[in-house]
Amino acid sequence: MTDAQEYDVVVIGAGPAGLAAGYELAKNKRRVLVLEKDRSPGGISKTIKYKDYYFDLGGHRFFTKSDLVNALWNEVLPKEDFLTVSRLSRIYYRNRFFNYPLKPINALANLGPKDTALAIISYLGAKLHPIKPEDSFSAWVSNHFGRFLFSVFFKTYTEKVWGISCDQISAEWAAQRIKKLSLFTAVLNAFFPKLKNQSITTLIDSFQYPKYGPGMMYSAMAEKIRQRGGTVLLSNAAKEIGMAGGKVISVTASDKTAYSCSHVISTMPITELMKVINPPPPAEVLDAASELHYRSFLVVSLVVDQRETFPDNWIYIHSPDVKMGRIQNFKNWSRFMVPDQNKTILGIEYFCDEGDPFWTKSDAYLIKFAEAELQKIKLIDAEARVIDAAVVRVPNAYPVYSPMYPLNLRFIKNYLQSVPNLQVAGRGSMYKYNNMDHSILAGVMAARNTMGAHENVWSVNTEEEYHEESKS
Repeated sequence: MTDAQEYDVVVIGAGPAGLAAGYELAKNKRRVLVLEKDRSPGGISKTIKYKDYYFDLGGHRFFTKSDLVNALWNEVLPKEDFLTVSRLSRIYYRNRFFNYPLKPINALANLGPKDTALAIISYLGAKLHPIKPEDSFSAWVSNHFGRFLFSVFFKTYTEKVWGISCDQISAEWAAQRIKKLSLFTAVLNAFFPKLKNQSITTLIDSFQYPKYGPGMMYSAMAEKIRQRGGTVLLSNAAKEIGMAGGKVISVTASDKTAYSCSHVISTMPITELMKVINPPPPAEVLDAASELHYRSFLVVSLVVDQRETFPDNWIYIHSPDVKMGRIQNFKNWSRFMVPDQNKTILGIEYFCDEGDPFWTKSDAYLIKFAEAELQKIKLIDAEARVIDAAVVRVPNAYPVYSPMYPLNLRFIKNYLQSVPNLQVAGRGSMYKYNNMDHSILAGVMAARNTMGAHENVWSVNTEEEYHEESKS
């Protein structure tokens, strides 16, 4: 083990939260080191360049309610690098496409009169006789939309994502992701989209997007950290966080260098963080961490020899007939993602657990599997050829909101509060389903805390307003 120079702050992870923290510190002339285990920055918001094609790990829109985050994005990338993209997303169910956000004529035509009547009756029944206690995802959604619409638009997709029954998912998941959006509000917005009443909200219908994907943003942010005197080390994971006197004193990386520091901001999965602290946290904290789990996913990106496929940015696949959960059309995010405009690149997303039988299938198997499912639901022409493909596996992508997770997380948070110079930020380290802008905001707040501020990082993404809503 070798010693290196001392840093004011070591940031673990170069995803949105870690880079935002590093950038804020570098701008304020702090000696900052960002350690990243992967070969490129961006975390689960990175863009993959495959030959001359580009695809995201999922889709990552640039919209936010935070003026701070919006200013940061525009500070890092020039205006000309952003596109304004019109949103089109639909739900595929029963061989039909439902517009999302809701368009009543489309929804009624696809459901038909019988199912429409059942949806209305079910919704009214939920209002009159709600499920008590409202402690699971299924109960929360059924109470807000009715059990019929829960079964149509929520159950199958949600269980694909998490791999467990909706009855085993905490109601907090629904409350965080859906919040005040109701069937009444959605219908009202769909029928009267031009209403100016500020009490009515609407789901956003456009967003900003870098020409070559979010990877542009995070590569530029890493470079700006370096330009301001900070250090960003890629392919270098944090292997040990050294403690003494109840404080962090160093971080040892996979290159076996021990970096002395005054503060640490971690964006690695909180379960992994607890494992690398030395001396270890108390046994009850380690036990609590062992009870927290993440859901992973993999992306099969197919280059299709077809100029146009479907018009959506992405489609949610609610059909139980196929395993895929979501499909992205990256050419509809940005034409720059595809070098040959006679071709299309599609990202087929499969939710799974790291190490499970599907995760460990060969790339060749997964490519053939995705191609067959794409043909099955007729999203490409029967004669269209897949001419190239790539597979990327993404571990620890989604914190699982099991019924006991709040109690287990509380043990860990209490421990973290006892270490004054160790903070966490970002989705994996806060064990909270943050969006990209939430993670950036948390990273900036954590950075400011190392400079004497008293920001409550855990308050990020606790606002009552649904993230997808904006004032009409």
